Amino acid sequence: MRVVIACFIVVLAVVAAFGVAQTENLASLLGRSPAVVAAANGPAGVAAAPQATSGEQVVATLNRAVVVDTPAVRAPAAETPALPPAPATADTIARETPVESSASAPLPGAPAVVAQARPAAPPMAAPPPPPPAPVQPQAACANPNALGVSRVVEVDTTGGPGFGSQHFKQMDFLQPGEVVLTFDDGPWLNHTPTVLAALAHHCTKAIFFPIGKHTTYYPDILKEVAAAGHTIGSHTWSHKDLSKKSFDEAKQEIELAISAVRQAVGDDAKPFFRFPALKHPPELVTYLGQRNIAIWSTDIDSFDFKYHKPDRIISNVMAGLKKWGKGIVLMHDFQKGTSEAIAGLLDQMKAGGYKIVQVKAKGSVKSLPEYDEMLAKENKLPTVTNRSVNDVVKTISQ
Repeated sequence: MRVVIACFIVVLAVVAAFGVAQTENLASLLGRSPAVVAAANGPAGVAAAPQATSGEQVVATLNRAVVVDTPAVRAPAAETPALPPAPATADTIARETPVESSASAPLPGAPAVVAQARPAAPPMAAPPPPPPAPVQPQAACANPNALGVSRVVEVDTTGGPGFGSQHFKQMDFLQPGEVVLTFDDGPWLNHTPTVLAALAHHCTKAIFFPIGKHTTYYPDILKEVAAAGHTIGSHTWSHKDLSKKSFDEAKQEIELAISAVRQAVGDDAKPFFRFPALKHPPELVTYLGQRNIAIWSTDIDSFDFKYHKPDRIISNVMAGLKKWGKGIVLMHDFQKGTSEAIAGLLDQMKAGGYKIVQVKAKGSVKSLPEYDEMLAKENKLPTVTNRSVNDVVKTISQ
C-alpha cells in the first residue's frame, strides 16, 4: 500500500513540474512574466496575478483590426465592426503577437503578425471667421420729400479726365433723369451757408469749386462744406481768365488755389478743377492731366451771374433739364440770387422726378511745396493763433 501511495505522489509531482515548465516556456515566447500568463489561463493560474500593463492595453486596441500572415495565404486587411475586446486567453495571446511599435522585430518562433493601424483622426475644423462688423446705417433724412442721393460715383482722376458736354463729351456717366449739382466762386459769407442749409434740408450732396483767395478769407466756411460731406475741388486763385495769361502765370493761379484749399481742409481737397469762364487753354489741360486732376465743364448753366432773380435762375436750370433730360448743373454759391433760389430749385427737381448723383474723387490732391511757401508770403501779417473766427468772436447780444 505504501508503494502505491508513493507512486501516486511521484506521478503528481511529475505532472505539476510539467505544467510549470509549459507556463514558463509560453511566457518566454511572449515576453510576459509567468504570473501574467498564468492569470490569462483562467482560474487554474496563479491566484495573485498583477493587473495588465500598458503592453496589454495596446494589444487590446489593435485587436480591432489585425491581419494574420501565414506561409500559405496572405489575407488582405479586413475592416471589422468595432466590438468590445474579448478577455485575453492563452489561446488568443498565442495567435496574436502584440505589436509594441512599427519598428519591433517579430518574436523568434512566433507567427508573423501585421497590424493595420487605424486611420488618423481627421484634423479639427478651423473655427469659423468672425462675422463682419455691422454696417452703420446712415442717419435717416428728416425731410420725407427730400431729393437725397440716388447714386454715388467715384472718379479716378489719373490722366486728368474731363466732364461736361459743353467741352468734354467722352465722359458722360449720367443716366436719364440724373443731376450733378456744382457751385463755383465760394466760399462766401452768408451765401455759402444758406446753400449748405438748403442742401442739408434735402439731404443731398454737391461739388464745390472755391476760389483760393476766398478760401483764405473764410476758411471756416469751407470747413463747413467739408464737414457736410460735399466734394471740394478748386477754381484758381483769383478767378482770372487763364487764356490771357502766360503758362507760368496760369500755373501759379492753379497751384496757389490748390495750396489754399488744402491748407483749409487738408485731405478733403480733391483733384477736381474748373476753369474760370470755362476757357480751357490746351497747354493747361495737358498740365492738369500730368497732375492727375480732373477738369469739370458743365451741361446746364444757370446763368446766375447774369440773371440774379431767384425765379429766373430756377427757370433757367429747369428748362435745361427739360431739354437735355439730365446734366451737370453750374451755379455759384458766391451769388446772392443762387442762395435765395436753391431751396425752391431743389423742390422743383424733386417734383420733376430728377435724381441727384453724388461725385467723389479717388484720393486727395497734393499741393506743391513752392506754392505752399508762396501762399504763406501772400497771407500778410500772420498772427500766432490758429483759432477760428467763431472761437475768437462771439455774439453776446443781438
